[in-house]
This record gives sequence, structure tokens and C-alpha cells, in this order.
Amino acid sequence: MDKPLIDASDELIEKILGVAIIVHRELGPGLLESIYEKALMIELTNFGISAHSQVPVSVIYKGHDLGIGLIADIIVEQQLLLELKAVESLNEVHLAQTMTYLKLLGLKRGFLLNFNTKQLKDGMKRVSI
Repeated sequence: MDKPLIDASDELIEKILGVAIIVHRELGPGLLESIYEKALMIELTNFGISAHSQVPVSVIYKGHDLGIGLIADIIVEQQLLLELKAVESLNEVHLAQTMTYLKLLGLKRGFLLNFNTKQLKDGMKRVSI
């Protein structure tokens, strides 16, 4: 039987989205994804929120570790995935990628955040499995 997925509290999610909005307001759209990632990590630390960036994600196929890892952008409090983008618009592949990462990480929820928008709320997509 599969083990239960790790979930994040609504309170934590609200804090994280607030932090992301702060970063977006400060930097605005049009920068590289890596810049938003570094700024988010600074703000998360400033808010006392534990997070790791560029987290290796193992891919297991029929019991074999393929040794070809994926990299998750940010994992917050070992409970919530933040997949960052700086693209013209989010598409189905971005959503599918985020869902795959959640499955591989054993997490229930994550956010797909596209910083290349006038207002970040227009680039936020909640993803749950």
C-alpha cells in the first residue's frame, strides 16, 4: 500500500503565497526564474520558514533508481512544492511536470508560480494530487 501523501497547512500556504507576492512586487516580471528562486529563498528565511532549493528528486522505475534525477525548485517545510516559471504563460506541460514532482516527492500540494505576469495572482496555479 502506498504511504499517505504529506500535506501542508492552509496557514503555511497563506504565508508562502504572501512571501511570493512580496518578491514579485519588489522585482516585477521579466527576470530569469533563478533570480526569483534566490529572492524567494531570502524572503522565506527572513520569515523563519524552512525551505530548500534545487532539491534532487529520484526517479524509481520498477524498483530501480534510474540515476537520472529531476530537480525541484523549492520545497517548503518538507511539505509544499513551489515550481517556479518565468514564461509567457503556463501550459499543460508545466502542470503535468508539477504533478509528477508531487508524486515522486510524496507531497499532496504544490504551487506553480509564473513570475512573468503583471500581477503574481494571475500566474499562480494551485496543484493537488
